[in-house]
Amino acid sequence: MPSAPPIHPVQTNAVQSNPVQTNEEGLRHQLSAGQMAMVAVGGSIGTGLLLGSGAAMEVAGPAAILSFIAAAFINWTVAMALGELACAHPAAGSFGVYGDLYLNSFAGYIARAGYWIGLALAIGAEMVAAATYMSKWFPGVRPYVWIVVFAAILLVINLRSVGSYGRVEFWLSMIKLATIIAFIVIGAALLAGGRISAQYNAQGGFFPKGLWSPLVALTFAVYSFGGVEMVAVTTGESRSSKETPRAVWLTFVILTFVYVGAMVVLLGVMPWNHAGVTESPFVTTFRTVKIPHASGIMNFVVLTAALSGANATIYVASRMIFSLARTGWAPARLGRLNHEGSPQYAVLISSFGILFALALVLWAPENAFRYMIGAAFTGMILSWLVSLAAHISFRSRRSPAELAALPLRSPLGKWGSILGFTMVTIALVQTWLYPIMNLWSGLACFAVLVLSYAVAKPHHKETAEQPGLM
Repeated sequence: MPSAPPIHPVQTNAVQSNPVQTNEEGLRHQLSAGQMAMVAVGGSIGTGLLLGSGAAMEVAGPAAILSFIAAAFINWTVAMALGELACAHPAAGSFGVYGDLYLNSFAGYIARAGYWIGLALAIGAEMVAAATYMSKWFPGVRPYVWIVVFAAILLVINLRSVGSYGRVEFWLSMIKLATIIAFIVIGAALLAGGRISAQYNAQGGFFPKGLWSPLVALTFAVYSFGGVEMVAVTTGESRSSKETPRAVWLTFVILTFVYVGAMVVLLGVMPWNHAGVTESPFVTTFRTVKIPHASGIMNFVVLTAALSGANATIYVASRMIFSLARTGWAPARLGRLNHEGSPQYAVLISSFGILFALALVLWAPENAFRYMIGAAFTGMILSWLVSLAAHISFRSRRSPAELAALPLRSPLGKWGSILGFTMVTIALVQTWLYPIMNLWSGLACFAVLVLSYAVAKPHHKETAEQPGLM
């Protein structure tokens, strides 16, 4: 077995003299723990919860709560594994770098390339969702108009410095986070006070679609938690290694409270068979409890959530393709930075999912959201699988003294990652088997990754040329 790579946690804003940091030279270390967490929260709390929760409720009814509890555990294993690895090797390439170091070049490549494809498509999903929300106010305006307008705004934000980007994303995420927390508190108070009759056993009982329905809905629940891995990507531009443990724990606690709490309240106040994907169940719920103007306010919040999710996704996707370029797997131009320290070409090419969104709203508007989720899920899951496998290898190759020196450690160690790997694999297989999802798009995505790796491998340089500033 080859020797384990040295641990190089970032101690200051200066670029350290190790291969990981050298490959990412030029990025600005400006993100605080709060901003790092909000990038991950912003990338997660978007269509997954605010629109995708309706799809989970459709297929499992109230039992979807169990799906989200299981997804929260999976999320914990992934967050802890990534947090430990990120403390040892902070990098914008994140799980791709960990795959390179602890597995092999194929794992590192498909983690970054697959995740980039998934993110690019997820950007399209967020754009479709934003257009859906705008149609409630402006039914006469074609959806593609909103997609073009919002895309232009988000590109401007992402082409600025990471510090400026972090501030914008922090406040966009805070708007939706504060509103959802308020929604959970208000809904819980209404249920506890008896003002609303709990709907958990109405309309066919807790398992109206059968005992196996939570497993079917697990796909949507896991997709909703997708975004926790983004906190590891931000470590490549964090202020110091001290920010990483706080950011990881903040991300996990916030997402778990929001997702599980929101589903408990949603399914308590609203009959599950009123849910769908043409309107956020949050908006439907506020209309159900007859709070004046609340549905309009909530529609604004979920619009903000979709835009925040797209904003975070563009950021992370651009860092993935940037990392591929800096390690020789993608054209060197994509590794160049503008005067603000933003990988401008990587940002632009990572926005190609917007074109898919435009195509879908023009030719398949009724199924656009589900098509985008089905295609994006495979890329996201590959990053989780590589992260967990890399963590298992990391734990096997590290001494107790080395592990004790890390500021964040996974409580369950490699066994937690083994269990998480198993559960994530089940979710992936379920995704491919469930009729709503597109088995062929997932297999096609994987086939494209394998083929592109085979084509790029002979031309790959172990030490890629380091492009400078534009």
